[in-house]
Amino acid sequence: MTAGTPILEAAAPSPSAVRQGDVLWRPAENAFAESALARFAIGQGLDPRRYDELQAWSTSSRAEFWAALWEFTDVIGERGERLEAHDPERGGRMLGTRFLPDARLNFAENLLRGDGARLAAIAADEDGVRERLDLAELRHRVAGAQHGLRALGVTAGDTVAGVLPSTVDNLVAYLATVSLGAVWAGCSPDFGAPGLIDRIGQVAPKVLIACETYRYSGRDFDIRDNVAAVLDALPERPTLVTAGTASWAEAFERADAPAEPVYERFGFDHPLLVMFTSGTTGLPKCIVHSTGGVLLQHLKEHVLHGDVRPGDVHSWFTSTAWMMYGWVVSVLAAEGAVVLIDGAPAPKRRGADGDHVDHGHLWRIAEQAGVTHFGTSPRYLASLAEAGYHPGERHDLSALRSVLSAGAPVSVEQFGWVYDHVKRDQVFASIAGGTEIHGCFQLGSPLHPVRAGEITCIALGHAMAVLDARGAPVIGEQGDLVCTEPFPSIPLRFGGPDGLERLRKGYLAVRPDLWTHGDLAEITPHRSVIIYGRTDTTLNPQGVRIGTAELYRVVEQHPAVADSIVFGLPTGEHLGADEEIVLCLVLADGRELDAELRSELRGAIRSQATPRHVPARIVAVPAVPYTINGKKVESAVRAIASGRPVSNRGSLANPEALDAYAELFGDGR
Repeated sequence: MTAGTPILEAAAPSPSAVRQGDVLWRPAENAFAESALARFAIGQGLDPRRYDELQAWSTSSRAEFWAALWEFTDVIGERGERLEAHDPERGGRMLGTRFLPDARLNFAENLLRGDGARLAAIAADEDGVRERLDLAELRHRVAGAQHGLRALGVTAGDTVAGVLPSTVDNLVAYLATVSLGAVWAGCSPDFGAPGLIDRIGQVAPKVLIACETYRYSGRDFDIRDNVAAVLDALPERPTLVTAGTASWAEAFERADAPAEPVYERFGFDHPLLVMFTSGTTGLPKCIVHSTGGVLLQHLKEHVLHGDVRPGDVHSWFTSTAWMMYGWVVSVLAAEGAVVLIDGAPAPKRRGADGDHVDHGHLWRIAEQAGVTHFGTSPRYLASLAEAGYHPGERHDLSALRSVLSAGAPVSVEQFGWVYDHVKRDQVFASIAGGTEIHGCFQLGSPLHPVRAGEITCIALGHAMAVLDARGAPVIGEQGDLVCTEPFPSIPLRFGGPDGLERLRKGYLAVRPDLWTHGDLAEITPHRSVIIYGRTDTTLNPQGVRIGTAELYRVVEQHPAVADSIVFGLPTGEHLGADEEIVLCLVLADGRELDAELRSELRGAIRSQATPRHVPARIVAVPAVPYTINGKKVESAVRAIASGRPVSNRGSLANPEALDAYAELFGDGR
């Protein structure tokens, strides 16, 4: 992989009043020769200006595509002769297809590749950038932790669990674990004891690596009791290593440790890590991902779609429990550097005039770190817009080439806001996929125009379609998002008994041998994608499916609304009963929910969405419940309003927010 010249072109005139599908940015001419995506296409004898042909080849000749990606990105390991095989014990084509079955590789070896003098990691906290590690120092620390884990009896196939914030210690522990062929299971320290037990209790770790405290928005939180509760709950007590204490130094910083990690190579399908779903309505699913599948998926997304080049710097504010943590760390395999951000994205500060929210925190880190790729979420962007904070006017973002967003659909207006108030000459990439595939089905591209409200393109290697109620593929209509061909990052299984069968029931039961992802989506005529929400929270008044994102886009533009959540409440007890739309509002300071505001919102929804979207009930609430990863939990609110329990409050960042909904809908009505 070689660095290219800048390929950016200034955006079109001010996109403040953008409409769905408006083009906000186009690639410069040299992108079609110098970007990695263009060079990859040319290497396969294809025209980089005809992406649809490249995408079709990547799915119709899927084995050849993934093998070509291995070669193009210089994966370290032995690829083997066979490109694809079928495992009849895993069942049909979707789950039974095995890619590069003879390959041997080590995930950590590929992330710790390259010149030891190059920048590898930048650690930041609420005070800003605190530490910069070159690759040689990172490898040295990983070698020490690897040596210590081996001394603790960790071998290939064992599980190591982590309860750590996004620090260098977490990165070192993760890479050291997978370098041994052991399985990493990361959790965030802001989970309560029940949430930690629900997750770590499923994986039986040999070693638990945890912190004693973590800091968030200027406050220190002690989690020693939570860690003790986890240890007490496990049938077999793991060895505890505590970050920031003597036990860490004794285990991972021993004088007899080698200076460099020692790598053993494993099969393509060797288990790499466990990821946990949010678990807001039940026990979190424990998803086991493969070494080769994750590596190739992330290399494709960073190198080809993200145009990450050697020496680039990628940041993403994320907890260690969200899939975006592992995703952004994999930028190391593209010979870029990762920014690790501990603490709050917008911490509260004390000033002469009282406390205030520091909206510039992440942007100062971006300045200090020279960030080229800035990852964020629609919720964070909305908070900046609401506060009137314009990063492009306050910070030197000259290094920035791309802003990426994940976690929820990005509204048309937010696309315009990013180009107006962050930077014009950059690629804004809304991306969508999931924990289940540890990657993206739809994402950005250096060769496509950016269109407001739309995800730029379907990812290479994924044969995506939107199916209507008949099961027929449709263009320009909403339907179920499915993947019709196998791909390497399909999970190996769910953890626990009957894990493969539970995986099949979760994603292939409705349409055998088609991966039904659970998104309500639309593929446009120019092959971009619009995500309207999750199908399990889709509104269905009078039998017409409506994505929640369509309502949020309208409602949250109103100056009286600080936040909102919407759900469908059944109007009867019988199966198939109709439902009414209930809209819950967090009001801006000084505003009241009166008849006039209700009328304004219903009118806006009727004119900007459809009459079917108009809520039957609009109520005020003090807060919207979110997962720790920043996603609204419509399913939990609907459960409470329908008189059902929410079994896993420990997965929420603010579980106390649900109390107000219990009071409003205490009788299930």
